[in-house]
Amino acid sequence: MNGNAYRIAALLSALLLSGAGQAAPQGGLVVELTPARQSVAGSQDIVVTVTIRNTSRTWQTLPKWQTPFAGVQAPLFDVTRDGLPVTYLGIQVKRAPPTSADLIALAPGAARSSRVELSALYRMDITGAYTIRYRADRLQAAAAPLAASVWIDGRLPRGMPESSDEPVTRSTPAGSGLTFDHCSNAQQESIASSVQAAQSMVQDGDAYLRAGALADRYTGWFGPLDEARAATVSRHFEAIRDAFATRPIAVDCACTQPWYAFVYPNRPYTIHVCKAFWTAPMTGTDSRAGTLLHEMSHFTVVAGTDDWVYGQAAAGALAGSNPDRAIDNADSHEYFGENTPRRNVRRR
Repeated sequence: MNGNAYRIAALLSALLLSGAGQAAPQGGLVVELTPARQSVAGSQDIVVTVTIRNTSRTWQTLPKWQTPFAGVQAPLFDVTRDGLPVTYLGIQVKRAPPTSADLIALAPGAARSSRVELSALYRMDITGAYTIRYRADRLQAAAAPLAASVWIDGRLPRGMPESSDEPVTRSTPAGSGLTFDHCSNAQQESIASSVQAAQSMVQDGDAYLRAGALADRYTGWFGPLDEARAATVSRHFEAIRDAFATRPIAVDCACTQPWYAFVYPNRPYTIHVCKAFWTAPMTGTDSRAGTLLHEMSHFTVVAGTDDWVYGQAAAGALAGSNPDRAIDNADSHEYFGENTPRRNVRRR
C-alpha cells in the first residue's frame, strides 16, 4: 500500500468511526469561485468554475460528495437574489457507508477545478442581483471563498416571489402555467418557445378537424374516412388543445436517455424531456413542439394514446393497415399536427 493509499484508508476509517460522514478538519484547503460571466441574459446558463486548492505541505483527502467533481448531488452553494435565499432544486442522496472510491486526494500545492451550471440546480430565472458562495464548511476549508456576483436579466420580473405562478409568456392564454424541474435557464427559454409552438400546432389541427372537410392530411395519418374514428380524433385534439391552454404543465429536464421524452400517463401534466429533444427542430417532422403534442396525448385524462409504431413511414402504413390503432397512436397525432410534408387542407 503506497502512502496515498494509507492516507485514504486512514481518513476512511475516521469517516466510518465518526458515523457522521464528515471529514476531519482540512486545514490548507481553499475554495475559489469564478463566474463565466458577470452579467447573464435569461436565455443563458449560469456557469461557475469551482477550484479547490491544497495550499498546505501535506496531502489532503476529501469526500467526493462534498465537491462538484462527481456532479452536484447536494446543496453545495449558498445562493441569494437581492439578499434573499434562493431555493436549491437539485437532488440529495442517501448514501451507503463511504469507501475509498468515494474520496479524493489532493497533493500539496495541487488544485482541481470543475465547471458547474447553476440554473438547473437553483431557482435563477427571476431577474436580480445574485450572490453565490461555496459552502466551504462542508470541506472544513482553511478560508471561506469570496462570493461571486452575477446579474441575471431573467425570464421573470425582478421582485417576483419564488412561490408565484409563472406564465410562459404574455401571449399564453389566461389560466395556463408552465413550471420547470432540473432545467437550466437556456432550457427553460427553449421549452417556453416549444410550448407556444405546440399550442399553435394543436390549434391548427383542431381547426382543421372542426372544419369537417377532411382530406389527405387526415387520411394519411388516421386512415379512410369513418365518422366514428374522425369524431374520436376530433375529441383528442380538442382535449390536447385545452390541456395546453388551461392546465399547469411541468417540464422536467433531468432525463439523460437518448429518447425524445416520456411521461407517466396517470401523472398529468408533467413531461420529461430527454437528449433527442434538444437537437430536434422547433417545428417540422419530429420537432420539439410535436414531441410535446405527442406526450400530451398520452395522459389518460387527455387522449390516453398508446405507442403502436414510431416514425412517419410506420405511422403512414398503420393508417392503411389498421386505422383503429392509428387513431390511438401518439406519433400519428404528432405527424398530423406537424403536417410536414404539408398535406391538403380541403378536398380537391
